[in-house]
Amino acid sequence: MQQISLEAKRHSLSHILAQAVESLYPDAKKAIGPAVENGFYFDFDFGDFDFKEEHLKDVEKKMRHILKQNQRFERYEMSVDEAHEKALNTEKNPYKVEIIDDLVASEHVETVSYYQNILPSGAAVYEDLCRGPHVESTSELDADAFRLDRVAGAYWRGDESRTMLTRIYGIAFESRADLDAYEKMREEAAKRDHRVLGKKLGLFTIDPDVGLGLPLWKPKWAMIVNTLKRWFEDVQLERGYMPVLTPHIGRKSLWETSGHWQFYKDGMYPPIELGMSLEDYQDNRKPSEHETYLLKPMNCPGHVKVFTADPHSYRDLPVRLYEFGTVYRYEQKWELSGLTRVRGFTQDDAHIICRSDQMREEFAKVVDLVHFVLHETFGFEVKTYISLRDPKNTEKYLGSNEQWNQAEETIQEILSEKGYTFAADFGGAVFYGPKADFKVRDSIGREWQLSTVQFDFNLPERFDMSFVNAAWENERPYMVHRALFGSLERFMGVMIEHFAGHFPLWLSPVQARIVPVSANFIEYAREVEQTLRDAGLRAETDDSDDALGKKIRNGEQAHIPYLLVIGEREMSDRTVALRDVRAKGQADMSLDDAISKLGEEARERRLGSLLSAGARG
Repeated sequence: MQQISLEAKRHSLSHILAQAVESLYPDAKKAIGPAVENGFYFDFDFGDFDFKEEHLKDVEKKMRHILKQNQRFERYEMSVDEAHEKALNTEKNPYKVEIIDDLVASEHVETVSYYQNILPSGAAVYEDLCRGPHVESTSELDADAFRLDRVAGAYWRGDESRTMLTRIYGIAFESRADLDAYEKMREEAAKRDHRVLGKKLGLFTIDPDVGLGLPLWKPKWAMIVNTLKRWFEDVQLERGYMPVLTPHIGRKSLWETSGHWQFYKDGMYPPIELGMSLEDYQDNRKPSEHETYLLKPMNCPGHVKVFTADPHSYRDLPVRLYEFGTVYRYEQKWELSGLTRVRGFTQDDAHIICRSDQMREEFAKVVDLVHFVLHETFGFEVKTYISLRDPKNTEKYLGSNEQWNQAEETIQEILSEKGYTFAADFGGAVFYGPKADFKVRDSIGREWQLSTVQFDFNLPERFDMSFVNAAWENERPYMVHRALFGSLERFMGVMIEHFAGHFPLWLSPVQARIVPVSANFIEYAREVEQTLRDAGLRAETDDSDDALGKKIRNGEQAHIPYLLVIGEREMSDRTVALRDVRAKGQADMSLDDAISKLGEEARERRLGSLLSAGARG
């Protein structure tokens, strides 16, 4: 018996959803309904009717009724002219008309496919324009393994100038057990939501007066990020990287040369016209000169210009440049999400410029660095994906066949030699080079895209990059892009959720809080705090008038790893009651021993199995 893919089941359920909606709301117009990760959705135009989440139960009940009817999915072809006439005049559905027109324009099709749902009696009860795939019959769909999830707005074709449609989301899995496990994971994810924890722990804020998608780092958050940056700067310096800093804006000509002006315009902000001050602008004065600048969406052109500012010999290579560079990308309002989808973010960008004979070693070193950072340091399980050329359409890619073959073989051979299993996506590479993506699985099983390593045959050519080889000839170098965290904002959003806000001690903004039992011991508490600070630990004192129990609860809710409780005995003996918030344990020890214990843990960077209680939870 042929195995039915989960994607086919989810896609089939999207059609059952549309059939149920059509039955209950015959005036609704269907748009599109694909299978997606964890389920499916369908977009509808309900006209003047306000479809809300309270209506989902009726639609879901209707779907389950349909599933019991053993309807058969049957595919058939229709000519483009007939389909166009059907969509325009019979269905009066402008969305289907546009889809058909686009298929003709982009793929030059002469026929399009429809799917009918057929009852055992042979009567057709539903049909829709679709390529599939679908199951053979509704009897193959488990009515207990799906549910309708939520309602959202979605602009037609993602264009905010077009009609706002109603999107109905559903979740679906192979079995009820899988569905229950997913919903349990989502409940846990809701508790770990970085937007909620970020506010609760006082880490960051997004203020509409500053701008949507432009997070402000509060002191505790800045402490975490700066600690991470200092550590990673040391890691890179040890591996031969050199720091650079590039401006936040660049002249239009820079982005024309790089190709961003032509090929990345949907992700860039409109130009900044210079030549006058704000006062000149407000007074309607004409500019004395005219210059056009753009906010940078990427750091790459700046790094290239750093390289080309000086002549280079083959002996100088490889050149490894890195920067924590803030970039700006235009995202639609509805695409923004906390720290994981923003408009201004800081990338740990690096560019390695090397000779062809150095390419293998350099790429291998980056792969090792990815493993060191993501797995050894933060304890993530890492999955690897590679994007290669479409072997049937090589003309659309920049660079020579020799360059592409060498780069693609290098990526695959290095990953294989290091024992990585990887999924290859032929045709997934962008026009300027193949790449490897590294996704991490967090503590509750979700995958996040973080690290990317990519060859670039575009910028060396566009900027005429060169070095003088051993034969005293100019030679084009290879260039590798590398971002391990992806962006600090996204990475730290993932970290909050991975550790549920319980950061490892070396990253915690406050590593220890001294908790005096009463005001009589505040002076000694201050002395302990200063001793901890002198030892390089981040400490603070709770000098409030709260009762001891509340002070301890406050420390636990603030996710401070260690509380040092101090009373009469501790002050007399110069000891502390060291309370481990994560392990829920407490031990009496000398102040020197407590400092030694915390200092040793704070210096630990490689987590491995030493994940916090938050990550284990």
